[in-house]
Amino acid sequence: MQRDFDGRGLRVGDVITRSDAYTSSAVTYRSGDLRISGVLYVPNGEGPFSALVLNHGYIDPDVYVTGQGLQIEQDYLARSGFVVLHTDYRNHAGSDSDPTNDVRLRLGYTEDAINAVLALRDSGLPTVDPERIGMLGRSMGGGVTMNALVVAPGLVDAAVVYASVSSATVDNHNKWTVGERPERAARIERRFGSPEAAPEFWAAVSPRTYFDRITEPVLVHHGTADETC
Repeated sequence: MQRDFDGRGLRVGDVITRSDAYTSSAVTYRSGDLRISGVLYVPNGEGPFSALVLNHGYIDPDVYVTGQGLQIEQDYLARSGFVVLHTDYRNHAGSDSDPTNDVRLRLGYTEDAINAVLALRDSGLPTVDPERIGMLGRSMGGGVTMNALVVAPGLVDAAVVYASVSSATVDNHNKWTVGERPERAARIERRFGSPEAAPEFWAAVSPRTYFDRITEPVLVHHGTADETC
């Protein structure tokens, strides 16, 4: 919340797909000192079109490829008339590396999502309506979306959170980091304290603590049979 965000420099590269409804292209943009890769979908037609930034769920960065994780949503939304920017996040695909990100509870992904909106708004692309930009996130990307909403109220016009992780960071830490990556959990707890020893920190790093800061309409989808998130 104390950071200044300056997402900028959206560059449209090679065409990936041309369909009857849209064109998708490789893109990069700047998130602080890092270059972040992604995919941009632009509907056929003159526009300007409303736009959405998509935040994907967890996929091992070692196997992740650009645009992975929300392909069904990308296609559906582009066919529905939205410009779609799917950000890869730092440490993924063609993005620059941030070796501190995991120990910083992956908050760098939130920075990348916020900066994606700013870069899209500042792009000057005639197909993008800079006054109508939303955000959608699934699973881990749902947590990224909630973080962005509380860190930067007013950044987007609306948000969708789909099958999200918990809005309490300690839940996610205990389930996936302590449960599946104990060495990383130990490094995090050495730096910040365990949830039992430092409850104030874990509350302060949870979007749930700041839900009263959210100014946008938010649509939440979650299945009661979801045993993962």
